[in-house]
Amino acid sequence: MPIELPQNLMETLLHAGQNIALALLIFILGRYLIKGVMKLLSASLGRIQSLDSMMKHFIESISRAFLFLILVIASLNQLGVDTTSLVALIGAAGLAIGLALKDSLQNLASGVMLLWLKPFEQGHFIEAGGTQGTVEKITLFSTQMKSGDNKKILVPNGDIMNDTIVNYSARDTRRVDMIFGIGYDDDIKLAKEILQRLVDEDEHILPEPAPVIALGELGASSVDFIVRPWVNSPDYWKVKWDMNEKVKAAFDEAGISIPYPQMDVHVHSENPND
Repeated sequence: MPIELPQNLMETLLHAGQNIALALLIFILGRYLIKGVMKLLSASLGRIQSLDSMMKHFIESISRAFLFLILVIASLNQLGVDTTSLVALIGAAGLAIGLALKDSLQNLASGVMLLWLKPFEQGHFIEAGGTQGTVEKITLFSTQMKSGDNKKILVPNGDIMNDTIVNYSARDTRRVDMIFGIGYDDDIKLAKEILQRLVDEDEHILPEPAPVIALGELGASSVDFIVRPWVNSPDYWKVKWDMNEKVKAAFDEAGISIPYPQMDVHVHSENPND
């Protein structure tokens, strides 16, 4: 003998089945819709040439997670789940996680700003976050640099954004600032002629802007010349080091001294008979 279910129970089961079916339909169709939206978003971001690949991946990841969260809430709402409490719970959990990961989220936000503003690029030599190095890559939480002696340096993005960023590679040319001191008894005209000759002979020094060679200061123990030529950025250190060596050799050959700080000590006798 077949079992007959109460009319109310039949209606309840039928209604529940309809809700489950609609929820599944919403979830399945929603996933296909999210895939379509993500393809359109990826294509749109791909047309923005100035947008870094890391930034594109980050935007896509955040967008996919946000759309999937909306889909889950819509599906649960169709099942009759009180999504208001769920949204409040998610918000409270997000706030707690945000407070616990405050420093990490700051580095994340700073990483996004670095990728967006582009104060430096891969291969640039910079000074930031209390260190110097050549930028290798920017991740979402830290910037990886290589020091001059080939050490790997990881600097939190927050430290870089909160510090002054000096990009030595941002411009095609740089000025080399040098100071050469001579003794007070030396010929300043001859010294200036030697400096001018050495600058003119160096093929790495640019003719424009014109190099500056001038008597900068009468120091405590030396007469200081300032020498400020312009060079292509990759030639900066070569010109600086070569010029130091050439000036020392040329001054020695011309008999021009390069003084160093010294102290004269005078001893006075207290014996009146001496």
